[in-house]
Amino acid sequence: MKILVSDPLAREGIERLREEGGFEVTEAINLQKEELISIIAQYHALIVRSETKVTEEVINAATHLRVIARAGTGLDNIDIEAATKKGIIVMNAPEGSTISAAEHTISMLLALSRNIPQAYLSLKEKRWERKRFMGTEVYGKILGVVGLGRIGSEVAKRAQGLQMRVIAYDPFVSPEKAEEMGITLFELEKLLPQIDYLTVHTPLTSHTKGMIGEREIGLMKKGSRIINCARGGIIEEDALYKALKQGKIAGAALDVFEKGKPFDSPLLELDSIVFTPHLGASTKEAQKRVAIVIASQVMDALKGGEVRNAVNLSTLSSLEKISS
Repeated sequence: MKILVSDPLAREGIERLREEGGFEVTEAINLQKEELISIIAQYHALIVRSETKVTEEVINAATHLRVIARAGTGLDNIDIEAATKKGIIVMNAPEGSTISAAEHTISMLLALSRNIPQAYLSLKEKRWERKRFMGTEVYGKILGVVGLGRIGSEVAKRAQGLQMRVIAYDPFVSPEKAEEMGITLFELEKLLPQIDYLTVHTPLTSHTKGMIGEREIGLMKKGSRIINCARGGIIEEDALYKALKQGKIAGAALDVFEKGKPFDSPLLELDSIVFTPHLGASTKEAQKRVAIVIASQVMDALKGGEVRNAVNLSTLSSLEKISS
C-alpha cells in the first residue's frame, strides 16, 4: 500500500512506515492544490500537518484513500464531512504536542508581560529604553483559561507554578474535576470581568469561531491581556485590534491568525502585540513524538488493527449500519 506525506514529518515517522510497516512512502512537500488532486488517486493514506488543505475536491479525487492523518491536533484544514461521506477515516495525534504548546503559551504570557521582543528589537537598534518597557509581574494575577483540555490544563498547572490564580471556562469539565486541579469554573461572561490574562485552548469549530469578539472583550477589565496559541479565528481580530488601539486591552500574544499568514493584518502595525509564526508545536521533541504516534496509528488502521484517535469513527459506523 502507498502513503503520501505532503507536509514535513520527522524522519522517525517516515522510517517506521517504511521499515516496520513495509509501505511505499512518497514525500511530496508544498504541493499545489492541482498537483495534489492529480496524484492522490494512487494513495491509500495521506499524512498532513497544517499546511496541506484537504478539501472536498481533493477527497473526491482520492479513489483509493482510506486514511487521512493529521500529524498534530487541529483539523480545520481537513474537510471531515467530505471524508466521512467517502468512508475515509480522519485521525489526529493530539497528545504529541501538548507539552510544547503549553510551554509556548507560558513563554508568550511572560514575553507579553515583560515586553521582551520589543525591548530586544530596541536594543538591536542601539537604544536603551528601560522606562519605555516597564513590565508587569504575573505573580498573584488571575489567568482565565478557556478550554481546560489537555493543553489548557497543562497551561494552568504551569501558571499555578508561577503563583497565578487560575479560573476557567469549559462546559465539558465538571466542577469536581476542576477543583481537583485547584481551578474554579465560571460561565464565560462571569469569568471575563475577573481576569488579568485570557488564554484560549479550544479547537476551531462552528461553536468556537469568534467566541472572543467585541462583546466578550468589552466584558474584560481595562489593561487585561489576551493570548492565543490555539487556533486562529477563535478571537475576532478586528475586535482585538480595536480594543488594543483604544487601550482597553493592554497587549496580546498571538501564535495563530485568522488568515494563516497575517502579512496584511493591521495587527502587525501595533507594538503592543507579541507574534510568533505558529510555533506552538515546533519543538524537536514534539515533532518526533507526533511523527512516531501518527505513523503507528496509520499502520494499524491500514493493516486492520486498532483505529486510534479517529475523529469520525462513530459517524462512519453509523453510516455503515444505515447502508447495511
